[in-house]
Amino acid sequence: MERRKSKEVRIGNVVIGGDNPIAIQSMTNTKTEDVEATVNQIKELTVAGCDIIRSAVPTMEAAKAFKDIKAQIAIPIVADIHFDYKLAIAAMENGADKIRINPGNIGSIEKVKAVVDVAKEKNIPIRVGVNSGSLEKDILEKYGHVTPEGIVESALRNAAIIQDMGYDNLVLSIKSSDVMMCVKAHELIADKTNLPLHVGITEAGTLRAGNIKSSIGLGIILNQGIGDTIRVSLTGDPLEEVKTADLILKTLGLRKGGIKLVSCPTCGRTQIDLIGLANKVENIVAKYKDADLKVAVMGCVVNGPGEAKEADLGIAGGKGAGLIIKKGQVIKTVKEEELLSEFEKELAKMTGEDISGT
Repeated sequence: MERRKSKEVRIGNVVIGGDNPIAIQSMTNTKTEDVEATVNQIKELTVAGCDIIRSAVPTMEAAKAFKDIKAQIAIPIVADIHFDYKLAIAAMENGADKIRINPGNIGSIEKVKAVVDVAKEKNIPIRVGVNSGSLEKDILEKYGHVTPEGIVESALRNAAIIQDMGYDNLVLSIKSSDVMMCVKAHELIADKTNLPLHVGITEAGTLRAGNIKSSIGLGIILNQGIGDTIRVSLTGDPLEEVKTADLILKTLGLRKGGIKLVSCPTCGRTQIDLIGLANKVENIVAKYKDADLKVAVMGCVVNGPGEAKEADLGIAGGKGAGLIIKKGQVIKTVKEEELLSEFEKELAKMTGEDISGT
C-alpha cells in the first residue's frame, strides 16, 4: 500500500499530511461554553489516543471559551463553524488551532474573505468540509442526485474559493453516510488535489452500526493509502470514537504501540464468564500505551494453552481455576477469583510498569 502524497499542514503541535502518522480526531459533545466540562472531556479523550479535538462554536460565548479551554489541554483544538463568519474570527482570535467551515454556508464572498484574512494573518489552517447532504443546487441538478462526482466537484469548488484568495493552508473533508459513495468519492479526489484529507463516514449511526460502517468505509479508504486524519462519527460517547479509530489504524498496521488483544468466542465448553473476563482484560491493557505485546484471553483450560501459544501473555479460565500462560507455557495455576489480579501482576512485570492502581 503506497501512501497518497499530500502536502503537510500544521495544526497546533500536530502535523498531518506527507509522511506524518494518520491523526485521530473526535468532537466534544459538551457545551463548549462550559469550560470545565469541555476540558475534562478533552483530557479523557487525549488519554485514549485522540490527537486533535473539535468543538462546536454556535455562540460568541463558545468562541471566547476557546481561550480558557486551550490553556488547559495538550492537543490542538478545532473550531466548528456554521453560518456566522464572526464566530470563526472570534474563535481564531481566542486560540483555535484550525477552523472548520463550508464557504457556501458562510455567506457572501466578503464574509468568507474576512475569515480567510484572519486565518492567513495567524497562519491557521482551514478545513473545508462538504457533506453529501449539503451539495449546491446546481450540482444536484447537474448530476440528478447526490453522487460521488458531485461531492468531489463541490469540495474542489469550495476549496478554490479560498485558494483564489491566495490561501492554500487547507484540509479537505468529503463525507457521506453512504459508505460506498464515500469510498468512491475519496478514490476520485485522491489524484485531483494534494491537500490533506480528513476522512470519515458522517452520521454513521449508533455504537454498533456506526462502528461497522466506519470500520468498513475507513478500512477500504485507508488501505488504498488515502487519508491523513480520521474521525469515527458515532451517536454516543466520543471516547468510543477514539477507541474505534485507534483499533482501525492498528488493524491496518498504520498505528503502532499498545497491546493487541485476542480472545476466543464462547462455546459449550466455557465454564467462566468469558465475556466479562475479556472486557476486564481489555480495560486493563488499554492503560499500557507504550507496550508492544500480544495478549490472549481463552475460555477453556483444555485448548487455551495451545490457542494462546503465539501470545506473549495469556489467561485461560476453567471452573473455579485458571491458567496464566507466558510465551505458550503455563507458568501458574490460580483460583478463578485470583486470575485477573495475577494476570495484571505478570503484565506489569513484562512491561516494567506497574500501573494497576491508576
